[in-house]
Amino acid sequence: MHMPLSSVGPGALEALNARVADDLTYLDYPRDKAWTLPRSVDGLPVLDVLIVGGGQTGLSTAFALRRERIGSVLILDRNPEGYEGPWRTYARMHDLRTPKNVTGPDLGIPSLTPRAWFEARYGAARWEAIDSISREDWAAYLCWLRAVLALDVRNRCAVEQIVPAGQYLRVNCQSGGSTHSMLARKVVLATGFAGSGVLNVPEVVRSGLPARKFAHSAQPIDFNALRGRRVAVIGAGAAAFESAAVALETGAARVELFVRRPQVPRVNAFHWTDFAGVMGHFAELPDLYRWRFSKRLLEAGHPPPAGSLQRCVPFSNFGVRAGEPWLEVEDRPEGFRVRTPKGWSGFDFVICGTGNAPDARKFPPLAAFADQIATWADRFTPPAGEESPHLAAYPYLGPAFEFIEKTPGAAPLLRHIHSPNYCAQVSMGNSAGAPGLRFSIPRLVSGLVRDLFVDDADAYYRQFLEFKAPEPESIAFLNG
Repeated sequence: MHMPLSSVGPGALEALNARVADDLTYLDYPRDKAWTLPRSVDGLPVLDVLIVGGGQTGLSTAFALRRERIGSVLILDRNPEGYEGPWRTYARMHDLRTPKNVTGPDLGIPSLTPRAWFEARYGAARWEAIDSISREDWAAYLCWLRAVLALDVRNRCAVEQIVPAGQYLRVNCQSGGSTHSMLARKVVLATGFAGSGVLNVPEVVRSGLPARKFAHSAQPIDFNALRGRRVAVIGAGAAAFESAAVALETGAARVELFVRRPQVPRVNAFHWTDFAGVMGHFAELPDLYRWRFSKRLLEAGHPPPAGSLQRCVPFSNFGVRAGEPWLEVEDRPEGFRVRTPKGWSGFDFVICGTGNAPDARKFPPLAAFADQIATWADRFTPPAGEESPHLAAYPYLGPAFEFIEKTPGAAPLLRHIHSPNYCAQVSMGNSAGAPGLRFSIPRLVSGLVRDLFVDDADAYYRQFLEFKAPEPESIAFLNG
């Protein structure tokens, strides 16, 4: 029986680590031998599953595959160790946007939950006092999870291209200034928000300003360089308000947030979707309903979280300009001018909190497959009046987040590339964030394991026919 942790800090974390190890022995993790069949090509080993991205989805997937005794799984992440996900890079909220009781990476094991880690570090009283986990604590929790599970992660390794290589996928990577390749049967793109297409910078900004005068909210931004400057922010959601907040807190002279809509959205329609029916079974809805739900969510928009808005409100040099889409930009030696329906204004820098275009065909590592990735435009025709070019560009994914060929037979390896990131929104629902992990990871891993077994059915049948392990000698007397 587990004893309650009697203290907080390093000693309690060590006790929690021991408790995790004990819990995993009850699940025979990882005592059983792997069952997948090792293979190599010209001396280069072939991975069963290569995971791109070492954040919450990548770590959870690797853990789930280990529990299924998959033999060779490797995570590649372009960031240094300690940067599991965006939480210490472009994420700028103080606290997560999800409630503190969110679970997922733990795969249902209580000692691996965020709460278990948090209480070991800070105590149960502090857990009771918070509503959400801080961004920094979530990052620290993921670092702990990676370490306590001893997951195989290779950092500072950027995936540049995925190409067909016979019956396998060749993944070309950049690491330490050199390029090298790996072979894999399956590739999982656990690349989150920024790695699911292309960041959406409005054309009026991209074509009208030099790169030094704008940035997307999902890119690194030197906020210290904006101290004393006039900053514009485009967007009405969390990323826009959080970028505005950091600019204000760092000492920008003026920050104005431009909203295309007549008013900032007040209702977060995603909150309605946060129940098991939607989270677990959105992918099984008829296409018409998947499309209609997605279109309504797109049209409703995302209001800023209360905490993000409250960070901006106290600043007298902050303003929101609703109903002002950008129509024209005029670059100048010092700053620039922008025209909206309400006239011209001058700024020095603009941050685009304008989301991304989740078109997998525009994701550079998938360039070799781009022309053959089926999209919703290829598979579904919405009723008259319900069209959406934005949603039509999303990939039309299979039941385990796998890409599907636009032309059957033209790119058979596409089904071995799985994309549990934000480009899965229309096909799979809101599965890429932390609340969706407890539903999406079992679905993804079930599909991976299924294919790893079924695709080798002939070899496993031969193993089965050769199976000769006798039962105990005590049974021998039955045979005379």
